[in-house]
Amino acid sequence: MKREMLRAKVHRVRVTEANLEYEGSLTLDVALMEAGGFVPFERIDVYNVAGGERFSTYLIEGERGSGVCCVNGAAAHLVRLGDPVIIASYASVDESEVLSHRPIVVLVDAKNHVREVKHTEAAGAKV
Repeated sequence: MKREMLRAKVHRVRVTEANLEYEGSLTLDVALMEAGGFVPFERIDVYNVAGGERFSTYLIEGERGSGVCCVNGAAAHLVRLGDPVIIASYASVDESEVLSHRPIVVLVDAKNHVREVKHTEAAGAKV
């Protein structure tokens, strides 16, 4: 048996752009992608902390060091500039590995640059 487990997330990255005219996807600073082990075209779920909206899309690489987090296409209606969002991906993990599985948690600073990368998360922890 396999379980769907959080593989990685970028926690509370701020939306820097919303481009309705783009075909789709989410453009993310490649440095943030690398910190979380994300790859281009990987499916992600996006959780808007400000508005509560949730949607799925895929990643494309943004300029390194730019801090870009641009929601493209129809999903641009679900965010506003400056909204904090959580970008998450999941993986199928064998039952034998579930207890040892640790996700990658990328925390960002006010400019959407990597502040810390963790492999644990505690309930009730403030960031």
